[in-house]
Amino acid sequence: MRRTVGGKVAVDDAGDARTEGVSLMNVAVLGAGGGGLAVAYEWASQGHRVCLYAQHAHDHHLAPVRERGGIAAEGVLEGFAPLETVTSDIAEALEGVQVVFVVGPAYATEPFGADTRGHLHPGMTVVVCPSSSVGSLAFKRAAGLDLYDQSIVVGETSTLPYAARASMHGSVRIFHRFDTGFWAAAAPRANTPRLLEVLRQVYRHTEEAAGIFQTTLQNGNPVIHPAVTLLNAALIERTGGDFMFYEEGVTEAVGRVMKAVDDERLAIARALGVTILAEPDLGVRQGYMTEPSYSTGYSTAPGFRGIKAQSELRHHRYLTEDVGYSMVFLTDLARHLSVPTPTMDAVIHIASIVAGEDFAAERARTMDNVGLSGLTRQQLAAY
Repeated sequence: MRRTVGGKVAVDDAGDARTEGVSLMNVAVLGAGGGGLAVAYEWASQGHRVCLYAQHAHDHHLAPVRERGGIAAEGVLEGFAPLETVTSDIAEALEGVQVVFVVGPAYATEPFGADTRGHLHPGMTVVVCPSSSVGSLAFKRAAGLDLYDQSIVVGETSTLPYAARASMHGSVRIFHRFDTGFWAAAAPRANTPRLLEVLRQVYRHTEEAAGIFQTTLQNGNPVIHPAVTLLNAALIERTGGDFMFYEEGVTEAVGRVMKAVDDERLAIARALGVTILAEPDLGVRQGYMTEPSYSTGYSTAPGFRGIKAQSELRHHRYLTEDVGYSMVFLTDLARHLSVPTPTMDAVIHIASIVAGEDFAAERARTMDNVGLSGLTRQQLAAY
């Protein structure tokens, strides 16, 4: 059960799922970064039987967890949670599993999907957490599943319900944890009730999204991360990221760029008939922030306090994922809906120069490569 220690939540090995009558499940978490460790820790700490998986190339992330037999957490959640299995063998990871979490940046979704080919079976639930940009569809195509197949529930969440960073010692620091302002939808949406039933075992207040375009468009990372990164590029290069990303990196000018990007994101949502919150309003709802401002809302946000900037520019997910995948997809969707996105287009162009790769030309995540290019606006809204 949970207990409070010094204003933090501590969880003993028994978890609180057992005491609340929740059915315990066999869960596999694919991804051993900060998000994957946070998901694996919390589900295991609540009594679920959890396996942690990473590809062979990333086995070094698994080694300290394997050696300790589980994950230690510190921050707003703290404690130690033992794991059933820690492996880079996908067959072993998915044997007897009921729920699969795919946790990582957008560029990990298709590789994880390809890993699972031939290992998924009817009745399983797969959660792409977070979606980033229609991650559920990207996963289904990589896993060889038909987009309209309902025998295996494949869904996505609007965000990761943690701000978390992994250490090199098999532990995770969780700066913030929430489950309000946390939406989920299945692809297709008919499976959403089954998805919610699973997620609410741990994330009790998960909200039902109208569909995967709500979960995709509600993702605020492409609003925040690229603007702060690009407008602090010199500082990142000069200091190796030795400053606070939000507290020191967000100013009024940075906030104006974030708002311009957000205005375009909101316009895309309106064109699809999807209701989403402006990014600062969502930050307040999730408990990250205390005021809905694009500047001081972030620089004074309790939930972002203490998070340092990235150590380098070119290969960090704030550009490679949030621009190369999410923003490229959003602009492609916008063109499909005849919504202009001049600020996003400019950010993609500048980010491409900074990163030394042409994100627009690479088209890592587009309407076409997730199987949506032939659908009308009405069909997209109904999926």
